[in-house]
Amino acid sequence: MRFANHDGLPVVIDGDEVIELVDRDSPVDFVGAIAAWPTYRDALATRPRRAFDPKLLGPPVPRPGKVVGAPVNYLDHKAEMNVDFTVAGLGFFLKSPSSIVGCDGEVPIPFPGRRTDQEAELGVVIGRRAVDVTKQEALDHVFGYTCLLDITVRGSEERSTRKSFPGFTPIGSWITTADEIPDPNALRVRGWVNGNLRQDAPTSDMIYDVAALIEFMSSVIALEPGDVIATGTPAGVGPIMPGDIVRVEIEGVSSIEIPVVDATREPHEVWQTKED
Repeated sequence: MRFANHDGLPVVIDGDEVIELVDRDSPVDFVGAIAAWPTYRDALATRPRRAFDPKLLGPPVPRPGKVVGAPVNYLDHKAEMNVDFTVAGLGFFLKSPSSIVGCDGEVPIPFPGRRTDQEAELGVVIGRRAVDVTKQEALDHVFGYTCLLDITVRGSEERSTRKSFPGFTPIGSWITTADEIPDPNALRVRGWVNGNLRQDAPTSDMIYDVAALIEFMSSVIALEPGDVIATGTPAGVGPIMPGDIVRVEIEGVSSIEIPVVDATREPHEVWQTKED
């Protein structure tokens, strides 16, 4: 099923219609709908329907509790970045949930003098609380999968600092539920900038696959329903500029296309003026 944010409501997209999971005046939010998914799924036949309008799509999880990133999780990306470590040695990083936008948003470039890159990734949305789970149990805690862009300002600052600006984590256009994806490690991730293909790799090239990431991350932090995992990017990252259009597509999952805009601001004194 395709779980989405349509006109501010959690819905299931069914062909040219959407099925509303909650009433418009309901206090249940997107994370709540994910946490109670079996109940909502079983009631789909009784819920109201309306026409699907792709222009009304927003981020499928507008404010997850946390966004957890896997740095350098493809060997080809390790080679292109000329670094010695991978996710196995670096651990993971956190991005601010306020960096989330959907296909109705845009990617702002705050410092045009600093290189800012696109990173196409498979996003994993947690459906059940995961603490210290084994690799064998890990996928049972997944709600579904989506397309994700991990926008990154290059430099020597900590990853969370360079990746947490508003608009730096586009996700969507919807979440395909886990039952539709028999093997998340057999997907094709592709990323374009202005129609030019930059990234194209199978998720089987990950150093830590989806289950291994969940096992590792849940050994340190509690993964909660609605949390989003950015699983890492393959080779092909490169600079983006205002006026560009960035697109990510993952076969069988989703796609998202989003514009890049100028959001020049005066950098705080802690930001270095040179590119590292």
